[in-house]
Amino acid sequence: MKDDKSDILWFVAGAAIGATIALLYAPASGSETRRRIGEKAAEGRDAVSNSSREFYEKGKEWFDRGRHLADEASQLFDRGRKIVEG
Repeated sequence: MKDDKSDILWFVAGAAIGATIALLYAPASGSETRRRIGEKAAEGRDAVSNSSREFYEKGKEWFDRGRHLADEASQLFDRGRKIVEG
C-alpha cells in the first residue's frame, strides 16, 4: 500500500524548496528577499509540523486498534481452550 501522506509531505517540502530558490532569483532587495524566505520557511515548518502531528495521531490510532484486536483474539483463544478442555 502506497503512503499518500508521505507523498504529500515530500510535495510540500519540494514546493517550499522551489519557492525559496525562486525567491533567491527574483529581483528584490536583500531585506525583502530575506523576509520572504523567512515567511516561506515558517510556512514549510508549519506544514511539516501539521503532517507530523497527523502521522502521529494516525499511528496511535492504528496501534490502539491493533492492541484491541490482539486482546480480543487472546480472549477468544482462552474461551476456545476452556471449551475444548471441558
